[in-house]
Amino acid sequence: MERLIRLLTIINKIQASPGIKARKLAEICETSERNIYRDLEVLSAANIPITNEGHSKGYRFIGNFKQYPLNWDEEELKAFTLLPALLSEKYKTKAFISAYEKVMATHIAEQAERNTLISNISRVFQSGKPSASSSENDLLQLISEAVLSSRTIEAIYHTQSRNTTTARKIDPYFLTPRKDRLYIIGYDHKSNEIRTFRLSRFHNVKVLNQKFTKDDINLEKYLQNTWSILRGEKLIRFKVKFSKDVARYVKEEEFNVTPKLTEIHDGSLLFEVTVNDEREIMKWIMQYGPDAEIIDPKEFRTEMKEKLLRWTNIYK
Repeated sequence: MERLIRLLTIINKIQASPGIKARKLAEICETSERNIYRDLEVLSAANIPITNEGHSKGYRFIGNFKQYPLNWDEEELKAFTLLPALLSEKYKTKAFISAYEKVMATHIAEQAERNTLISNISRVFQSGKPSASSSENDLLQLISEAVLSSRTIEAIYHTQSRNTTTARKIDPYFLTPRKDRLYIIGYDHKSNEIRTFRLSRFHNVKVLNQKFTKDDINLEKYLQNTWSILRGEKLIRFKVKFSKDVARYVKEEEFNVTPKLTEIHDGSLLFEVTVNDEREIMKWIMQYGPDAEIIDPKEFRTEMKEKLLRWTNIYK
């Protein structure tokens, strides 16, 4: 489940089952407990008043916080709005009118509550960026609503690597943060493929009434073995030895993939991980300079050597 939807799911489950445990939330959201703890930190930063009741007692809301459950789409709202006009006078009793007004009031309150919630979470997602423009925040709001309501979007998208701008029709499955940026993963009608798009490269987004289904697509499975956001089709097992001077910093890092860390007697660290594309991990390794040595695969050890030789030639 995409992260924003997962956050809303956590909120709804805690509201419905005060005292629910992280393990159960992880099971419901089809993710790890570690991700649930990270999500709870995001919700806390977004001023959602969740508290842990103590060891083995789970989570609940503080005070009167609540999330309304209607979550209508536009067609459902139109249908309910027309209900009084379709009913004969004998059914328009005081009890019906009172109940109808309460449901409509709940819908309005739900929309306001959800907009505030999305806005708060969006600010947390954007907080790592040097500056988030108001237009990008507006895009995030629109696309968040499209993801939550499973509705297709039309947009103009700029591809930086090719310096091209094209009209796209996309089913936005997931909204996910990676390296202080937000990405949309969804079905691209132009290429007939599931693609990854950077939020900041969208222009003129329009949310359509056209609905879509995600079928069995799961974000955790889709990004399995993906170092950050570039997703390849290979499986490459990297072995990297880090010196004792940087070993503790590597151990403190958080990764989107799960590495195997082995401490060596001299204080150095053996780092092993399987990824599906080499470009991002190679850049990450390079930031540690001579404190990182690629052991395997041999071809990337050779590639690193060639990069360093070219670098040396520049600074002769």
